[in-house]
Amino acid sequence: MSHEFHASILREYDVRGVVGKTLHAADARALGRSYGALAMLEGARKIAVGRDGRTHSPELEAALVDGLTASGLDVVRIGMGPSPMLYYATATLSVDGGIQVTGSHNPADYNGFKMLLNGRSVFGAEIQALGRRAKAGDWVEGAGSVTDTNVEDAYVDRLVEGFDGGAFRIGWDAGNGAGGPVLEKLVKKLPGEHHLLYTEVDGTFPHHHPDPTVEANLADLKQLVADKRLDFGIALDGDADRIGAVDGQGRVIWGDQLVMILAEPVLKALPGSTIIADVKASQTLFDRIADLGGKPLMWKTGHSLIKAKMKETGAPLAGEMSGHIFFKHEWYGFDDALYAAVRLIRAATSLGKSVTQLRSDMPPSVATPELRFQVDDTRKFAVIEEVAARLAADGATVDSTDGVRVQTPDGWWLLRASNTQDVLVARAESSDQAGLGRLMATINGQLEASGIEAVEATH
Repeated sequence: MSHEFHASILREYDVRGVVGKTLHAADARALGRSYGALAMLEGARKIAVGRDGRTHSPELEAALVDGLTASGLDVVRIGMGPSPMLYYATATLSVDGGIQVTGSHNPADYNGFKMLLNGRSVFGAEIQALGRRAKAGDWVEGAGSVTDTNVEDAYVDRLVEGFDGGAFRIGWDAGNGAGGPVLEKLVKKLPGEHHLLYTEVDGTFPHHHPDPTVEANLADLKQLVADKRLDFGIALDGDADRIGAVDGQGRVIWGDQLVMILAEPVLKALPGSTIIADVKASQTLFDRIADLGGKPLMWKTGHSLIKAKMKETGAPLAGEMSGHIFFKHEWYGFDDALYAAVRLIRAATSLGKSVTQLRSDMPPSVATPELRFQVDDTRKFAVIEEVAARLAADGATVDSTDGVRVQTPDGWWLLRASNTQDVLVARAESSDQAGLGRLMATINGQLEASGIEAVEATH
């Protein structure tokens, strides 16, 4: 027996594809066999498995569990819930790893798997190795057991452990994702007044796409905050590991801006700590961390990559522009939108300012959100190489941590290939609108030179 995965589904930090096209139940079963063989080699014997609310997640979960148990692993199923609940289970149950069946923030026809083993994320070269193992049929035989356990209440209790925040009037948008039921329980344990949208889990996402990094998806939350005159609003992505936020005036607080707020109490508790942000983050964030006495560190985009860097550096906090925020301080080091929201309430309380005031206090800069340009999966990395070659020929100042981040007198611009979608991601930041226009013209020129249409992708 052996199995060959569609090449496009073996991503940098997870396995993900379009169900019925590039991803099937047979892939889930084969992944279970390949992961199972790796786990058994490393002495792992018991694995937690969870799933999100997508319509095809139960079928993929069943096939995955078949593959895991056929390899001899015992499986603890925790049922449907957000990815962070699976991470919590992996950190607190007597298990050696975990797999979440999830399509995360992608459209409804996507699904995939996020994997942990022996205290680390399985990503990068290890995912490619799982593909080679499946193709060679390099599996082990066994007969593992399956048990079910409920960790939802324990997870909610842990989210509010040590809570020292005040009472705010908050709007929440669960986006019909897997975090809805947990959110309903969480707000009952928080002080203040809470208004909830779309907590019913529906894998077709009838109200809006479950990606809070796209401002259009925050429209209903903004309306709720305005109509009820709330202090601020929080949005979750499809598996609740990414947070979106708006202040009381309806202004978006992007992921890097949230880290600016969240870093201050952490650096008060742990002076001089390293705080990590990804290459898409604003220069104002790195400057703010330094001003607070911390050590700013720019790193590659991607939840698995950030987690690995946190372990290496001992950083108590990290964040991405995309809304993945990772707390090691008083938490487990994984990305969790619900925990980040709790910490935002606590931060606003300890800093003695409203979230709206904290947003207003940020240094002025003119920046784009994440801009996404459609490009074929098989071409996206080659385009970045072409751009890098042209920049090198021009003698530009380039940071190649992840894609190309280019410093100019007008500010900086970034172009990188997404590891989760068939897009190039761009961002630029300047001190004024004219400078931003020049930076965007440069990005568009580079895209056009590589034959990419310089318009933002619709998704």
